[in-house]
Amino acid sequence: MTKFFKKNIRKVRYITGIVSVTLIVISLAALAVRGLNWGLDFTGGMLTEVSVDQSLTNVELLKVIKPAYGESASVTHAGQEGRWLIRYAIPKKGVKEPSMTQTLSKISNNVKVVSTSMVGSQVGKSMVNQGGLALITSLLCILGYLCFRFEWRLATGSLMALLHDVVLVLGFFAITQMQFDLTTFAAVLAILGYSLNDSIIVSDRIRELLVARQRDTIKTINDDAVIATFSRTMVTSGTTLLTVAALWLMGGQALQGFSTAMFIGILSGTWSSISIGTVLPEWFKLEPKHYLPVEVDAAP
Repeated sequence: MTKFFKKNIRKVRYITGIVSVTLIVISLAALAVRGLNWGLDFTGGMLTEVSVDQSLTNVELLKVIKPAYGESASVTHAGQEGRWLIRYAIPKKGVKEPSMTQTLSKISNNVKVVSTSMVGSQVGKSMVNQGGLALITSLLCILGYLCFRFEWRLATGSLMALLHDVVLVLGFFAITQMQFDLTTFAAVLAILGYSLNDSIIVSDRIRELLVARQRDTIKTINDDAVIATFSRTMVTSGTTLLTVAALWLMGGQALQGFSTAMFIGILSGTWSSISIGTVLPEWFKLEPKHYLPVEVDAAP
């Protein structure tokens, strides 16, 4: 496998680059057509914790809750047997919904409403604004760092790799219409940091080789830089994916969005640093002279 990768590294970089561009187009189209399925953290809604028969499952609860409270209603396990968290939209004015006890008594003999809280729509809008501001601020700080550390041709590749990872995650949630809540948004911010680290490792190696091997073409240097960092990338990505898999298996529905976003982000971050992070500098004609010291004319 390693010999095949080394022999065909340039084909791998270009093929993954084409795949990345295709997935970006699909993701942007999905975001434009379908949009994100915002969770109640952003839209506002009701959160009710109930205690019912321990034998009931998530599917059985949704069968009676969705007809009464709408298709956006969701049910997550509260941690104890028979305890569930039910999220649903705030009822419109003039619309009277059945009580939670009345609804659940159809399938449970022991129904107890433990607590009920409300997230207003104004709070949800504020979270959307604050979340967008946090994302933009993060990208601007990353852009400033990349411009300071790398020449603009190399920095552009790293920045576009970051945007690629975020767009792919958002596109997946738009296509599947999984709920996009605060935990998922936290995963998007975590993906930015993870992907940035991967891109910097590859870009730093490219910069070193540009100075050390000035006669080689940028294509050859990019190939060797990816090969030199490939084992480190696989070890880092593999161990991180094991952690995310544990969250997905053991975290339950409450962490499903977070673990799903992280899983996609880690995979896309790994190949985007190999494809976009190296192909774009080639398109922009990155050369060794861009990292060589500028000669100063000492003549009077």
